[in-house]
Amino acid sequence: MKRPTQRETNPFPYSDSNKRYRTYDYFLRDKFGCKVAKIPLAGDFTCPNLDGKKGTGGCIYCASGSGKFNAPACLPIKEQYDVMLTGMRKKWNVTKTIPYFQAHTNTYAPTEKLKALFEEAISLEGAVGLAVATRADCISKSCARMLSEIGKKTFLTVELGLQTANDKTAELINRCHSYADFLRGYSLLRNAGNINVCIHLIFGLPGETREDMINTVKEVARLKPEQVKFHLLYVLKDTALGDMYQRGEYEPMTREEYISVIAEALEYLPKETVIGRVTGDAPAADLLAPEWSRKKLTVIDELDKLLFETQKYQGIGFDEL
Repeated sequence: MKRPTQRETNPFPYSDSNKRYRTYDYFLRDKFGCKVAKIPLAGDFTCPNLDGKKGTGGCIYCASGSGKFNAPACLPIKEQYDVMLTGMRKKWNVTKTIPYFQAHTNTYAPTEKLKALFEEAISLEGAVGLAVATRADCISKSCARMLSEIGKKTFLTVELGLQTANDKTAELINRCHSYADFLRGYSLLRNAGNINVCIHLIFGLPGETREDMINTVKEVARLKPEQVKFHLLYVLKDTALGDMYQRGEYEPMTREEYISVIAEALEYLPKETVIGRVTGDAPAADLLAPEWSRKKLTVIDELDKLLFETQKYQGIGFDEL
């Protein structure tokens, strides 16, 4: 008799594969009926943690405010979009897209400027949504109202970089905002309406224990965000963290440690929460450590294997919170 496959025995409801968590790819295909590609765009923003308003130098792991994979910010938005979409279409048959303002803090500008930029992006051919990455302390009441108006016109996701709910860690990494600051910005978005929220978390931050990481996940789980993204802390060249690593003051997580804590983290998040990613890509030429992170697919495959072997899946521990 044929042995049932992992896919056939998967108890997780929001999956059409062996994935025991609600992947972003599954969510988009289910919502829009086809593959949807996120198109990174650069709005030529800076950050209050770079320009001196909150701090200088950025977070200790920051080399360029993320967004290393987008077209140059000096190009008009439509040109950036066309360049990136052409590249995407070499890999996939893409007809629907979500323009994604990724680099630096994308609500750190006057509201009218932001509105014009976001309106332009959602009018691009094929766009079915918009994603805006920012910091929660850069969400004002007027900004939240403007975003809510955008959210009436398209599928809007605002991505907030929390990284950790531990204020001691936040101070150590030079985050320049507290968890209370995060909650204020999050509440403004929630109260405004028409906005999906994605929360970014980083595992492996200096000084954090596994318990610290899981405590952050539990705090976030209670907020019931629409989406969560998990990131491994990469050590990049030309960063304060890179200097710490080269002086022997920081040791990255092992692959086994990272996969294990991600698996546990997934247990506490609501089943309905979309998992935007379980790991990411560091710019290859800038990566100092950990070397194992270059094999992203191996990490994802090992996570699937661990969840299957332990018979765990996303949300199985949520009711215990």
